[in-house]
Formats: sequence, C-alpha cells, structure tokens
Amino acid sequence: MTSREALALAAARLKATSDTPRLDAECLMAEALDVEREALLLSDLDRPPPETFNGLVDRRSAGEPIAYIIGRRAFWRIELEVGPGALVPRPDSETLIEAALDHFGQDGPSRVLDLGTGPGTLLLAALDQWPRARGVGVDISEEALAYANRNAERLGLSGRASFRVADWAAGLDERFDLILCNPPYVEAGCALPVDVMEWEPHQALFAGADGLSAYRRLAPEIARLLVPAGLACVEIGAGQEADVGLLFSDMALKVGERRDLGGHIRCLTIGR
Repeated sequence: MTSREALALAAARLKATSDTPRLDAECLMAEALDVEREALLLSDLDRPPPETFNGLVDRRSAGEPIAYIIGRRAFWRIELEVGPGALVPRPDSETLIEAALDHFGQDGPSRVLDLGTGPGTLLLAALDQWPRARGVGVDISEEALAYANRNAERLGLSGRASFRVADWAAGLDERFDLILCNPPYVEAGCALPVDVMEWEPHQALFAGADGLSAYRRLAPEIARLLVPAGLACVEIGAGQEADVGLLFSDMALKVGERRDLGGHIRCLTIGR
C-alpha cells in the first residue's frame, strides 16, 4: 500500500469521528513522517506509509483530539504543547488577541493578565506579540500550568511570564493594562463532540446550568483589576453576549463586541 492509499483509507475511516477526516489523516501522516503537513503534500506519497501511522489513526478513531495525539497546537503566531488536562486552543480564541491588537496597536500593553490560562494560550500569544510586555497567567489546574511553564520556557518567554495556581483572581492585588480570559461557558448537560466531552478537562468547559457561573465571578474581579485606560477581552459562547454584557455593565464598565471569522460574536471588549 502507498501512503496516498493509506491516507484515503484513513480519511474514510475517520468520517465517523471527525468533521475534518482528510485534514486529520494528513496531520497524522505528517506526524508519522516527522514533517510539516505542507511538506507532506509535496512529498512522494507513492512510498509505503510509516509503520506508526495506523496506530495514530486508531487513536483518532477512538476520539482522541488531534492536538493530544501530536502533542501540540498552533495558536496566533506560536505553537503550544498540549495534552490531557489542558484545554486545546481554538482558532476562535484568536479573536481576543485581534481585539487587543486593535486597541493597543504595536506598542502594546505593559502588564497582561490571563485568567484561566490553561497551557498559557492567551498570555503567551500576547507576550510574543508585544516583546516589552510582561504578564501573569492564572489557572486552578496544576496540570494545565505544567504545560504553560514548559511552553513559556520553550518559547523563550519564561523571563516575562509567571504562572500561579489560584481560583480566578483570588490573591491578586495589582492592576493590569490588558486582561484576557477564555472561561468555561458551556451549559451543564450540553452535548459536545466525543473528542471534547471524553478527553478535555470539564472544569475548563462547563459553567453551571446556564453557562454563566464563571462570568458572575469574573465581572467584579475584572472591574477591580483593570487600570482606567485598560481593556479586558473575554470570550463568550454563542448567544451569551446580552447576559454576559449585562454582568459587566452592572459593574459600571463599557462593553463592546467582536466577531470571529465565522461571524459569531466571540469576544466582549470591556473598559471603563
């Protein structure tokens, strides 16, 4: 069998567990060959597939996220190590960085806070974007922060990024120019794809019966920690803009909206 034929068979098999079966198969083949996907598409696909390829396909067929299988995920301008215990970064979350970039421009903020940082996703993307910025990433999960610390070290950002285990902003008393947050916002009992529901950490996904419990905690904390000319960028789920926006406007904060590439309101921008 050639690698080309193996890719076709894998894509057909993965249709049952993935919305992007061909892309998944190509990513797994590239991982097995230890090349970038772009290089795979230009390589000799008529040679036999690597022996490890079928095992990777087996894992994806069982529902394991691609990012966990290959151990990394691209986000903004960086690549992050991810795995069990860490929420997989999504392209939609890049909307928060885009909103912050529009607000601060190339000069950027001085101090950045990422609440619920997971593997360091938003904080490290921001520090990579603005070389003079420094920041703090907070998460309640020590397992997720282990990824964050390794990512900061590998990206050369450990001198400007610090991480702490805490329940949201508990114990923080300094103020920040930019606050980034992608909290859990899925309603309890909501049906999710297998690769999310059975693999990713539920504490990073679910937020009470109405999906708003994290925002109720965050609104007064963000009001307390944001400098007068600062900006908070907070990710929301579909249709949550009115309810979440009210929580922040009740704190005497100004609320704006930012749409993702799919046209959905994905980010609330919050200032004074």
